Amino acid sequence: MLLNRTRMPGMAQDDLAHEVGDADGATGEPDSDVGGPLVDVIDAAGEIDWQPPDTGSLRGDLTVLNQEIQESLVVQPSFAVALMAASFHSERAARAQTRLWADRYAQCGILVERGELPARHTDARSLLIAATAPLYHQLVLLRADPDPRLPERAARAAVLAAAAGAFSVPRQESA
Repeated sequence: MLLNRTRMPGMAQDDLAHEVGDADGATGEPDSDVGGPLVDVIDAAGEIDWQPPDTGSLRGDLTVLNQEIQESLVVQPSFAVALMAASFHSERAARAQTRLWADRYAQCGILVERGELPARHTDARSLLIAATAPLYHQLVLLRADPDPRLPERAARAAVLAAAAGAFSVPRQESA
């Protein structure tokens, strides 16, 4: 899930845009399909040995996860933001990025399985999206300044919502 550990030394957002066919770093149409190089970079990001946090509590784990995400989005240049933006230029790269996120969400499923919530009846992916989305919204979409309290507030809100059943999946009936 976290791309902050995939930041390539010396590669700025403009460098990545240039590598994928967008010489001025804007979001215009690339000259050719940039999927190959982006797929390679995204696949390499997925191979990085990363494990979800283990603080002993779901709220603590989500807070640490959110802190890592915030750091990856505010570092300049942000490789995570550059890679997300560049993946919009290629269907192949978009599919690779979707696979990377799906793998990271699957890895984070353990956070729900630790027992604070009914794991069999909590949709871990929905919980993780709810916990992390405020960071992407504030930092990427709104380009707001980082708020050191946001990672914990977003984690707390998601845990409270999950405890109230907001991410419950229906129990399967016995046949």
